[in-house]
Amino acid sequence: MAEKTILLVEDNPDDQKLTIRALKKNHILNEVVTARDGVEALDYLFGTGAHAGRDVAVLPAVVLLDLKLPKLDGLEVLRRVRGDARTRRLPVVILTSSKEEQDLIHSYDLGANSYIRKPVDFSQFMEAVRQLGLYWLVLNEAPAA
Repeated sequence: MAEKTILLVEDNPDDQKLTIRALKKNHILNEVVTARDGVEALDYLFGTGAHAGRDVAVLPAVVLLDLKLPKLDGLEVLRRVRGDARTRRLPVVILTSSKEEQDLIHSYDLGANSYIRKPVDFSQFMEAVRQLGLYWLVLNEAPAA
């Protein structure tokens, strides 16, 4: 079976490093592909732009998607992912520091599988990432592509 990749869509370099560190510390050694904005995330998923020629049949096991992104925000990324037959069932977890109730509501309205507010405390963040990895990469059963 192919290695389950994680697509991390996060523009803050510190949050990128923190998330990857938390995954590794929790023995989640899956490859993590990072996208720094919404356009880069869609390029990766749809094999366009800098990712032209990528085998688009190989999708990540889960997308960890921040909402506040440059170029194209997370809600628009989610809208486009859900609007394409090939990616509509792709698990998308919103991982954000946004405390806006509207962001939560819009995320679920657009088909987010989960919404997690990033804990400020590192040990709480570590535990959230551990549970997230355990659920989405081990326990969850996704339909075949």
